[in-house]
Amino acid sequence: MSRDRDKDDFCPYFHHAVELIGRRWTGVVLRTMLAGASRFGDIAAAVPGLSDKMLAERLKELEAEGMITRTVVPETPVRVEYHLTDKGQSIEGCLQALDHWADKWVRAEGAPGHRAGRSGKKE
Repeated sequence: MSRDRDKDDFCPYFHHAVELIGRRWTGVVLRTMLAGASRFGDIAAAVPGLSDKMLAERLKELEAEGMITRTVVPETPVRVEYHLTDKGQSIEGCLQALDHWADKWVRAEGAPGHRAGRSGKKE
């Protein structure tokens, strides 16, 4: 992109999408749900370091954005499931592209602070 771009080239939709997906933990929550996790505990267990409070916030945001649905299953005890909507499913290609980019560029350069591979082991 050129630095000479006109300010009219700013796209509020793109900006909103980047801000939504770029919020801390949101991308990894979506990635976990795309892999099949649908219950709060399953999502939390798949994302080390994610607090229950932060997960609850992210799930509420994604629900408000129409990317996931929250379903209360009337059992004893009550069970809550989260499922991606069509809108949520449609982000898969973007997350895969970001995953490939991260593998090529972030892995090669090393992430600031720490670097763990997909296996969870330090590289």
